[in-house]
Amino acid sequence: MRSVKILICVGVCVFHAWEDYLSVLEYLLWVFTPLAVVFILPFVIVILIYLSILFLHVYKRKNQLREAYCNNLWDGARKTLATLWDGHGAIWHGYEIHGMEKIPDQGAALIVYYHGAIPIDYYYFLANVIIQKGRPCHSVADHLLFKIPGFKLLLEVFSVIHGPQEECVRALRSGHLLGISPGGVREALFSDETYPLVWGKRTGFAQVAIDSQVPVIPMFTQNVREGFRSLGTLRFFRWLYERFRLPIAPVYGGFPVKFRTFLGDPIPYDSNINAAELAEKVQRAVQSLIDQHQQIPGNILRALLERFHSKHKER
Repeated sequence: MRSVKILICVGVCVFHAWEDYLSVLEYLLWVFTPLAVVFILPFVIVILIYLSILFLHVYKRKNQLREAYCNNLWDGARKTLATLWDGHGAIWHGYEIHGMEKIPDQGAALIVYYHGAIPIDYYYFLANVIIQKGRPCHSVADHLLFKIPGFKLLLEVFSVIHGPQEECVRALRSGHLLGISPGGVREALFSDETYPLVWGKRTGFAQVAIDSQVPVIPMFTQNVREGFRSLGTLRFFRWLYERFRLPIAPVYGGFPVKFRTFLGDPIPYDSNINAAELAEKVQRAVQSLIDQHQQIPGNILRALLERFHSKHKER
């Protein structure tokens, strides 16, 4: 009987303690709700303003979109998505391209670029090629992308291939532009804010250019590592990739830093050099763009402040 009374007392104490706890939560909710509303509402308004700006980016190209949809369904879809990506780049990163005139209006060229932790700058570049040049750019992507559920249609519409040399040569000989990053996933994971090129001894892209007899255009985007960063430099994630080929290193960021894409002078086809020599020449060209336009080591705060610079100053 005594045990029952003790249990009842304990239960009553717990009940009162829980009741007090709920009272405290209710009080805190009452105190902080107005503060939350004060901060959330302006944030919502800012989102609405940026959505309005994005809508205007799409609307100002309505005539181009209408014409694209009249010609071909997928051309219209590509231009619509390109317009959305272009608007996102303009709003979130103040995206700029320097040297777009080096991309031919017609004919083939191989575009070789530095691969960020997430190559969002390359997506903006593709969007601008579609909008400004009126033509798509084929791309080489890691085979893992083709295994992600739901990605197949997107990759097909934007002419993404997984990279056999024969298929790359076929695309270039057909007169298309082709974008490739020799560093690929390895560069995305293991490069860092000092911007080292992680190409190893890869020469396949150079052999593709030689077999296709096309020029190579080097490309680099300033501050791409400050937009997104990877923890792939940590020993555990490096071991996972080297052992199992699992590119699962966490990526963080999404910071609205300034992005400027720079296109170098085209390296013309030369029948007198081999793939290794051309690969070295292209690597030097991309490295030159990094040396000229990227302050090293990269700094997120500095890259954010560059959003307020009206003019770009070469370093």
